[in-house]
Amino acid sequence: MTDEILLCETDGRGVATVTLNRPDIHNALNAELIAALTETFDRLNADDAVRAVILTGKGKSFSAGADLNYMKQAAGHSEAENLADARNVAAMFHTLNTMRHPTVARVNGAAYAGGTGLIACCDIAIGADHAKFAVTEVRIGIAPSTISPYLLAVMGPRAARRYWLTAERFGVDEAFRYGLLHDYAPADALDGKVAAVIDDLLLGGPGAVAACKALAQQLHGPVTAELRERTAAGIAHIRATDEGQEGLSAFLEKRKPSWQEEASS
Repeated sequence: MTDEILLCETDGRGVATVTLNRPDIHNALNAELIAALTETFDRLNADDAVRAVILTGKGKSFSAGADLNYMKQAAGHSEAENLADARNVAAMFHTLNTMRHPTVARVNGAAYAGGTGLIACCDIAIGADHAKFAVTEVRIGIAPSTISPYLLAVMGPRAARRYWLTAERFGVDEAFRYGLLHDYAPADALDGKVAAVIDDLLLGGPGAVAACKALAQQLHGPVTAELRERTAAGIAHIRATDEGQEGLSAFLEKRKPSWQEEASS
């Protein structure tokens, strides 16, 4: 059920807090959670009483990306089945990215792969100073296709080239330097930082805030339906390749993929 894996509470000011609620597996994404996020973002977007949305994770992590069972299913899917799934993922990120209400990522801990995509889709991102980040897809023989337009928009092509290619972990200093975070603070000061930003957002006219969001996207270049379809098709194709299948299999079997074995021999 949605209320088990995703929590949503709205206070008297109209500030909605959406919490990924799978702390035992680091708030990893699966098909059910992706659908729940899409439905929740759509519902909040249509609600005139909502003034701002905070996205965060329960427990120690923000989101570790796709969960193991979800990846096992993907490994057994055809390219057509992967395309259908990738379209759902792309739609979820698009829904968050295009919300008319201002969105704030409260990054309470580690964010990897799709978790970094969620952060990039939010208007403002504030992290705990112990948070770690990585765009890990190449390590399992695939690409960060559906999150790539959003990460590229916030990190720029130079940083994206490095971190997408190496899949190395980086901390809040680098995340701040390259635009993935706007600010960070010790864990016990994180809520205060987020609250201060929310207070500022609530000072703006709701219509003006929505207009500013639309203006920023129009001038920068929106993530169009054509681009979303291209990224969905890209991840579906690479998952179905021999390399993608080998990478996913190696990850699930807790062994090195063939190209890592060859590099170390």
